[in-house]
Amino acid sequence: MSEHVPEPTGQHPSHPAKPRTVLLRGGEVHSPADPFATAMVVEGDRIAWVGEEGAADSFADGVDEVVQLDGALVTPAFTDAHVHTTATGLALTGLDLSGAATLPEALARIRAHAHARPADRVLLGHGWDAAVWPEGRPPSRAELDEAAGGRPLYLTRVDVHSAVVTTALLDLVPGVRERTGFRADAPLTGDAHHAVRKAAYATLTPAQRTEAQTAALARAAALGIGTLHECAGPDISGEDDFTGLLALAREGTGPRVVGYWAEAVASAKDAQRIRELGAIGAAGDLFVDGSLGSHTAHLHAPYADSPSSAGGTPSHTGVAHLDAEDVAAHVAACTEAGLQAGFHAIGDAALTSVVDGVRAAAERIGLGRIRAARHRVEHAEMLTERTIAGFAELALTASVQPAFDAAWGGEDGMYAARLGADRARTLNPYAALLKAGVPLALGSDSPVTPLDPWGTVRAAVFHRTRAHGISARAAFTAHTRGGWRAVGRDDAGVLVPGAPADYAVWRTGELIVQAPDERVERWSTDPRSGTPGLPDLTPGNDLPVCLTTVVGGRTVFGPPNE
Repeated sequence: MSEHVPEPTGQHPSHPAKPRTVLLRGGEVHSPADPFATAMVVEGDRIAWVGEEGAADSFADGVDEVVQLDGALVTPAFTDAHVHTTATGLALTGLDLSGAATLPEALARIRAHAHARPADRVLLGHGWDAAVWPEGRPPSRAELDEAAGGRPLYLTRVDVHSAVVTTALLDLVPGVRERTGFRADAPLTGDAHHAVRKAAYATLTPAQRTEAQTAALARAAALGIGTLHECAGPDISGEDDFTGLLALAREGTGPRVVGYWAEAVASAKDAQRIRELGAIGAAGDLFVDGSLGSHTAHLHAPYADSPSSAGGTPSHTGVAHLDAEDVAAHVAACTEAGLQAGFHAIGDAALTSVVDGVRAAAERIGLGRIRAARHRVEHAEMLTERTIAGFAELALTASVQPAFDAAWGGEDGMYAARLGADRARTLNPYAALLKAGVPLALGSDSPVTPLDPWGTVRAAVFHRTRAHGISARAAFTAHTRGGWRAVGRDDAGVLVPGAPADYAVWRTGELIVQAPDERVERWSTDPRSGTPGLPDLTPGNDLPVCLTTVVGGRTVFGPPNE
């Protein structure tokens, strides 16, 4: 698979001269090569040396630039392993309802946005969550029609698995009222939702798309994110959107983008088409199920708050888009073609289908080949002991979003409302995944939750279910090196000689070692352990502030170094 993974870019081919060298000194360099490092040398697009201040003197006269860190922290740049870049940019530049505290406030924001964008063919917005509104319900179609002034409006729920729309938008999509997931005056899900999303996004001009993508990449760079995994597909965004984003990223002015295209593969020809789009895998949001917030994640037992059956007990178990046989066929075809496969799976029934399907593929073509391909599963929230063991056996990467737990976990959160408190406590078991040896890659699923790498690490450490929390070191590694490993690269995401020069510089407070077990903390802070510290992420403390982000030796945020 490694031949499909993009190489880090640094010196432009038109500049064959000696690579430019930079010495960073006088700070804290987070490196396993030297836990006490205070300096680093970058040569072109690679790390050349990491060490302590005294030894840095020998480099000072031979480099092109010396950067005085003044006590700042240098770390590997973050990798966000699950992003929807255009949608993120649209939320940053357009109608974002994630901060609306009530239904009337949301409707007021829609009116203001419609007034401010008279030329838009379709109004686009994101982020409403009726679960946090006092009214406890989404806007009705009549309310939306009034707020949008009768114009087409597409407005996704915070989880992006359902949407409310205006009558004018429905009228643009022939046959939508006959599609699965359509309800007369309720959020759209399933095929109906995918159809209106496709119609709405088709109205974006190339300039609007580029504006949104540029805004998202700029925000990522400003947060110390050096690489994004774009999770695209025919049910999410169009091919033009995907190829346009990859082309924009290749310009080298922002973070690197690794693309996934979520379309089922049945043959080598299908796999070749995926590659021709620029994707490294037929993975990401290839939906096995939906989401818990929209009642579409596929469960073994019904939702606690679903409509009741005739006997008075909840009856709804969500939606299954793929079964184990579908999973097996896709994984086998991808593996045979040397292509990474992957799925979106949240509910326990969906995750059972994934594990059973990948295991069936392994029985057909060999466990070794399956493990070597590093197939991945997005979200992987409602795991059991059996499915965790399956992930470990099959070497499946769990691409997870700790901010989901921060937003919806806890005794009174959305998870508990949907599943009941007992089942909700089982969600997002990061400690159990690590204990079993399952590779983790952390991300945001932005715009579902915002780009926020240090906040993501904090959420993994201070999990709402204490037993599921992991050490800051483990979470940080999963959000840096873990994202690189998830695309088949073991030589990146860490500051050691020879690694890609992807790093970020931070203003932060005292560095410490945080772990769920106090005995581990005491040992790790002993100098004999050789464990480099990280910022104190205790809730309430300020998170680090990014000063500079460098990708492949090129500054993409902060003062230029060339």
